[in-house]
Amino acid sequence: MASTAKTVNMGLVLGLAIGAALGGLLFGYDTAVISGAVEAIDHNFVQPRTGLSELAKNAMTGNAVGIALWGCFAGSLIAGPLATAIGRRSGMLIAAVLFFISSIMAGFPELGIGHIGGMGPDALTPFMIYRFFGGCAIGMASLISPLYIAEIAPAKHRGLLITFQQIAIVGGMLLVYFVNLKIGEMGDDNWLLATGWRYMLASCAIPASLFFLAAFLMPDTPRWYVMKGREEKAMKLLTSLDGEDVAKATMAEIKESLNQHSGKLFSFGAGVIVIGVLLSVFQQFVGINAVLYYAPLMFKNMGSGTDTALLQTVIVGAANVLFTLVATVTVDRWGRKPLLILGAIMMAGSMAALGYFFQNHTEGTALLYAAIFYIAGFALSWGPVVWVLLAEMFPNSIKGPAMAVAVAAQWISNYIVTASFKVVDGDTAINAVFNHGLNYYVYAACSVLAALFVWKFVPETKGRTLEAIEGLWKKH
Repeated sequence: MASTAKTVNMGLVLGLAIGAALGGLLFGYDTAVISGAVEAIDHNFVQPRTGLSELAKNAMTGNAVGIALWGCFAGSLIAGPLATAIGRRSGMLIAAVLFFISSIMAGFPELGIGHIGGMGPDALTPFMIYRFFGGCAIGMASLISPLYIAEIAPAKHRGLLITFQQIAIVGGMLLVYFVNLKIGEMGDDNWLLATGWRYMLASCAIPASLFFLAAFLMPDTPRWYVMKGREEKAMKLLTSLDGEDVAKATMAEIKESLNQHSGKLFSFGAGVIVIGVLLSVFQQFVGINAVLYYAPLMFKNMGSGTDTALLQTVIVGAANVLFTLVATVTVDRWGRKPLLILGAIMMAGSMAALGYFFQNHTEGTALLYAAIFYIAGFALSWGPVVWVLLAEMFPNSIKGPAMAVAVAAQWISNYIVTASFKVVDGDTAINAVFNHGLNYYVYAACSVLAALFVWKFVPETKGRTLEAIEGLWKKH
């Protein structure tokens, strides 16, 4: 969307972008809230089960922690078609309601079927069901929110505005780390295992309410209005956002881009889909959510107590926010590719260091510094920039289904990393050799591959309009 600083109504643009980015707040809050409940899930639902091997128990805990990611996968698959059929705004409203209900019920899975705290391991099944539906809401929001921002943002500011999504994600993570820390301070370890974890999960209903209110007050996007034949409404909104002259030009570009192709997923060739999927896969295989979900466990493996581990997790969350802000001011200046390559190199080095430190029983602040350096590398690159690329790289006529495929691949990859971390980290034989370090070596190798992939295959999209980006994918 070509525009100038004089014509852009930045107040309206910023307001809409911030409202949509609250979907990212849900995303971040939910992905990190589970970090404070991992031990309680294992203690209450898994360890009391008899007759299970160490591997089976570790796998069960990993699956319970990661079940929401299967919901995210399902939610992301339906989000694209849903956002096309009923609108971006309506999709966000549905996600907010679903997340609100599932958050309360995941904290108290016995509601309606038994005594709170009295079902023991039998409460694992309803817990996982509610976490799955909460994941569906997150999967929907993770796709629709950046899509909405991309479609209302002027090209000159699009990279900046889409990073609002990642700022909201890491802000939600940092917020819930503080919430978990404060809840953890309300009682001792036994209270946290019995009751505190419930408050952690139920607290997710608060950001869900904020997201619903914001989405309720927002219009849909100009591109969706045009897709549904509501051109007058689209023109009115474009004029409010960009001014009348730019609005007319943008309207013509939108109509042309929607008319040129069938809208079938591979109408621009397979390349754009494959690159989008691999960006999503590498974003997870560098290990970010193993660090975020299991941060307290990681710091306990370093020798920290419960309160210290939660405090160190807050420090990691703060670094995540700080360096995401760095990405916000550099993504439209430096470009997408340089940031992705720089971040991958930083992550490879810090993950290799973490693996080495664990393997050699290193204690002290060196491990914390390595974790912070890793978070810095991810936060200024693969965290926000992948979302920028996914929201802008797909042509208008296939944007919904293409983003659905790419984001679904992201959630599958997230689940693989999350579930496998606990299995590998809890394996006695592996730890006899690597002492909790093997996972980090694997993530270091994936970071190197990610840098090579971006250097060779990912195009630069900085400064291009959404319609102009289609020229990168013309099928020859």
